[in-house]
Amino acid sequence: MRILARGLFALVLTILFQSQLFAEYLYKDEIVHREPFTKDIELLGSELYAKTGISLKLVMLKELPDNQDMYKYEQELLATFKEPTVLLMFSEMDAQVDIQVNDNTLYKYFHRDQVLSPVSSAVQAFLIAVVYADSWESFNKLRKDYGGTILPLLAGKAKNEQIVGKYAASMYNGYLDIAHQIATSKEVKLENDPGDANQETLFWVKVFFYGFVLYGIVLYIRKKIELRRLKNEQAE
Repeated sequence: MRILARGLFALVLTILFQSQLFAEYLYKDEIVHREPFTKDIELLGSELYAKTGISLKLVMLKELPDNQDMYKYEQELLATFKEPTVLLMFSEMDAQVDIQVNDNTLYKYFHRDQVLSPVSSAVQAFLIAVVYADSWESFNKLRKDYGGTILPLLAGKAKNEQIVGKYAASMYNGYLDIAHQIATSKEVKLENDPGDANQETLFWVKVFFYGFVLYGIVLYIRKKIELRRLKNEQAE
């Protein structure tokens, strides 16, 4: 009986220890609930903290409690952490993503606006600037607003059974981006960061994709010019 009791006690302790372990950097997860996702966040977050002293926590909510303002909720949560903390938060029903810190000096280690940009590439930002800018100032602002690693993925279409996977991929991508930038700023290498290889692959994919887009735009403009020239010649 004593052996059984001891075994049960050990099992409870193991479960509690694992729960605490997996709640360290994936601080709240009301959406994904997938072990590989949790493991990847924990490995990256724990290594980042060990090497930089900065804690990067991810919070994924179904909905903000009691219609609370996200910024207020973030500040209340950040106040409970003693160590330098960067908080990446996503609320599904509120359709909000944000990044906040408990020490403003932490912003010097990563580019918040870049991570949260709705535009992924420089080419895309340039095309948006050409179409939507109403002044030289707004053109310059729009063309520099790119590099987003969360919102472009979140905005992608997904079937019902793929939505959770989309959330996991987009938030992990943003978490990885922040961790990579902090590590680079601190001049340390993260063994659990595949960022360099992924970024290089994504770069060339974007180059080819937007190269075709630009080629199509050039052909379209040339066709319009040719049609206008023919129309003018016929009018004469």
